[in-house]
Formats: sequence, structure tokens, C-alpha cells
Amino acid sequence: MEENYPEKRDGRKPAQQGHRKLDLAAHAAWLYYIAGNTQEEIACKLNVSRQSAQRLVALAVSEKLIKFRLDHPLSHCIALAEALRDKFALSLCEVVPNSADGSDPYSGLGVCAATHLETYLLAKSPSVLAFSSGRTLRAMVDQIPSMDQPQHKIVSIVGNMSHYGLAGRHEVVMHLSDRVGSQTYPVPTPAVATSVEERDLLQTQRSFTAVKALAEQAKVTFVGVSHIAWNAPLHEDGFINETELTELIELGAVGEIAGWAFDAQGMLLRQGTNTRVAGVPLQQPAQRLVIGVACGPRKTEAILAALKGQLISGLITDEAVATALLAK
Repeated sequence: MEENYPEKRDGRKPAQQGHRKLDLAAHAAWLYYIAGNTQEEIACKLNVSRQSAQRLVALAVSEKLIKFRLDHPLSHCIALAEALRDKFALSLCEVVPNSADGSDPYSGLGVCAATHLETYLLAKSPSVLAFSSGRTLRAMVDQIPSMDQPQHKIVSIVGNMSHYGLAGRHEVVMHLSDRVGSQTYPVPTPAVATSVEERDLLQTQRSFTAVKALAEQAKVTFVGVSHIAWNAPLHEDGFINETELTELIELGAVGEIAGWAFDAQGMLLRQGTNTRVAGVPLQQPAQRLVIGVACGPRKTEAILAALKGQLISGLITDEAVATALLAK
């Protein structure tokens, strides 16, 4: 099994690597000393080998993170992550601290998500990795160092154009492919078609059916989770217009993943723009590992709904959102 923390490379600041390694050591120590997990259980939860889990616990001791309590600022986040994992039966959950100065909220989330993504990218065996789009996932890609991994297939599940051909600002798969040299499969459609007939025609094209088949084989899918509101990403980026946004709100939509809108219980809408979304359909409940990467108070209701509806089976979020989710 691949290590869950990378060796030093030029693509990432050494300080970030050191902090992330201590984060993992603190998490392993919490699971071992407080939650009573075995090393094998820790290895499974952190996606590392058993030997790595043992070294992480040893590192926590040598760095004096363990006294009569966990002497590390991430201890509260680890407890939040474990509570969320148990409450929503998640396969994976990570909570990152909120920045003390209120600076860019995407930075820490991007580093954390990139660490998990690197685990798959560094694997020698070929894998299909799927992605939606958005600012948070772009922050993740920005943390991935340059590497040469042509054996993997990087697949999009969402179109990156508006009705009128305007490209979205936060495309993911092409940028990731540029960094890692993997094969790239973008969705050859707009995010939302102008009519049901247009969507049906686009989805009969061989290029779309090939991408859809690959996405359905993905080992992991990373998705952004966004809210539905005025100037929310789906509207701000021009994928839907004001009339379509108003209709979604009236239908009870609170969030969207890859353009697919859902209500407060996480159920995908049967009306509105969902009848014309031209990307790869979401599974409900998710049948494979689908990791939602999202933060910020505006998205709390959408994230909660996605968890309730089992649209995601993993979550990487921030401390404030995690606290709010547990309170609800």
C-alpha cells in the first residue's frame, strides 16, 4: 500500500510537508491512544500500510505530541472528523483547522485533499480517477507537484461550458493532467444543455459514452459541493441563468454537485435544470468512494444535505463546517 504522506519534492514547500506529516501522526495517535483502534484499523482509516501506521504513532511520541492529552492543535479537528465519520458512516473524513487570520480558506483544504489524491497518483498500477470542477478542487490540484504518471486516466464528470460556449474558470482535469502527465478525458458537452433533446443527442455521441464508461470505473471521485443561491458558482460561472436559478430555488434546491441540484434531504431533483444536465449522472447512494471537498458557512446546508442523501461517501472540510454539521 502506498504511503499517505509524500517524500519531499520541489513541488511542495517543506514546511507544508512537515506539518502534514505531524497531522497524520497526531491522527494516528488519537485513534490509537484515545479511540482504542488497533494498528491495522488505523492503517485502514488513514489509507497507509500497517508499518506506516506504527511509524506514525511512534512519531507522535517522539515529537512529544502525546502526554496526558494530545498536545497538538489538530486534536479537536481529529475528534470532529471521527464524529462525522461515525454519524454519517463515511469511508473517509478529514477536518482541517480554520485559519486564525481568516485568510484563504481553500489553502489548507487544498493541501489536505492533495495528500489523499497523491496516494492514488503515486500508485504504479493504473487507476481511473474522476473529478468535478470548481475552485476548491483547483486549490487541490495546485498543491500537486509535477510528476510523470502516464498509466492513470483522469476523467471529468461535468461539462465545462455554458449554453453559449463560455468556458468555466475552474476546470480541473486538464490542469491536473498537465501536472502529472496522465491521460485526460473531459466531458465533451456543456454543463447544462439548452433542451432535453439537445442533452439526449449529446449523450449519444461516442466521446461521451466513452467518458461515462470510464467515470463509472473510477477508483475514487473528488467532487466540490456548492450551495444554490444568487451568485453561487453554478450561476456565477454562467452555467445557468437567472430564470433557471429562480426555478431551482422554488423547487427547493439547496445544493449541487457537478451541476446536479438536490434538496435539503439530499434527494436529486426530478425537475428544473436536472432534466438537462449533460454530465455523468450521480449515483444515489454513491456506490464507490466519492469524496466531497468543500468548506465555508454558506455551504453547510448543502454539505449536510449531500451527506443525508449519500451523494458523497467521504468528506474533507473545515473546522467550522464540521462543528455546524454535528450541531445539526
